[in-house]
Amino acid sequence: MNQRDRKSANTGRCLCGAVRYRFDPSAVLWCGYCHCETCRRASSAPVVAWFAVRNSAWRWEGKPPESYRSSDHAERYFCAECGSQMGYRSDRLPEEIHGLAASLDTPDEFTPQVHYFTGKALPWCHISDSLHRYTDGGKTPDGSNAKRD
Repeated sequence: MNQRDRKSANTGRCLCGAVRYRFDPSAVLWCGYCHCETCRRASSAPVVAWFAVRNSAWRWEGKPPESYRSSDHAERYFCAECGSQMGYRSDRLPEEIHGLAASLDTPDEFTPQVHYFTGKALPWCHISDSLHRYTDGGKTPDGSNAKRD
């Protein structure tokens, strides 16, 4: 999210509105696309746009989400009423929670900054931009047209 985004994009909800969340926009750590197979399967989408927030700056409102342990290190949150995927937390990143950009009340204000797990991207899904691209979770640049540090 850019500076303008951080002023207003601080709430979100599931499809039916039962599960809602609120976060402090100044606590956003990063925003990006994930191309990994687990995220694709959990969302039934070719790519998922996420944003990360410090745990202390996030709170669930309305009905609490249900959770599913999707791997030995990760938990995914979803609405038990409508099935919307609502969030993600990893033991490998214990200080943050990830929200889905499409669940924001103002998703049009979301600005991705990076692509993760491009080595797992579907060959028919092309996103043409100049964002940083990593073959993994952020350690290995993929050598494409991405910006360089």
